[in-house]
Amino acid sequence: MCKLYTHCELKMGKIIFYEDRNFQGRHYECSSDCADLSPYFSRCNSIRVESDWWVLYEKPNYMGYQYVLTRGEYPDYQHWMGFNDHVRSCRSYPQVRGSSRMKIYKRPDFGGQMMEVMEDCLSVYDRFRYCDIHSCHVMDGYWIFYEHPNYRGQQYFMRPGEYRSYTDWGGYNSTIGSFKRMRDF
Repeated sequence: MCKLYTHCELKMGKIIFYEDRNFQGRHYECSSDCADLSPYFSRCNSIRVESDWWVLYEKPNYMGYQYVLTRGEYPDYQHWMGFNDHVRSCRSYPQVRGSSRMKIYKRPDFGGQMMEVMEDCLSVYDRFRYCDIHSCHVMDGYWIFYEHPNYRGQQYFMRPGEYRSYTDWGGYNSTIGSFKRMRDF
């Protein structure tokens, strides 16, 4: 078993990565952000999140597909909506309390129709009659954009800030099917 606890970051989150399904095989415990997990395991088929929120990335340096995990057990990569068993970097975020608020825009650079939201949205199209979000401004809290309705498909983690284009949040196109706030569950 490998452990990495850096002293430069005082995050209290904890996540355990397992090479095999159902929490079997070699494992690695992590309690802070890690830009490159590849020295610690070759594949990841199950995960236990013991505290906080974690954003996992398919590639090193916080690149590629993103997966947002809450506290709980994920016996195989399909349980966190993974496309494969590649997890190469991760970031920890404390659980959020308080308000969440963002503005979404139908056009790049905050143009076109704007909607201010403070609640989760199961289907962007059903609620707003469009599914293209080209830019957004996250004012409070953390949010997750999903490629498809019902919180399915590729995920994009949104922290406070301005996103002038879908490429700013790592999107390949402007289609967003649903979104929700990160909060205590």
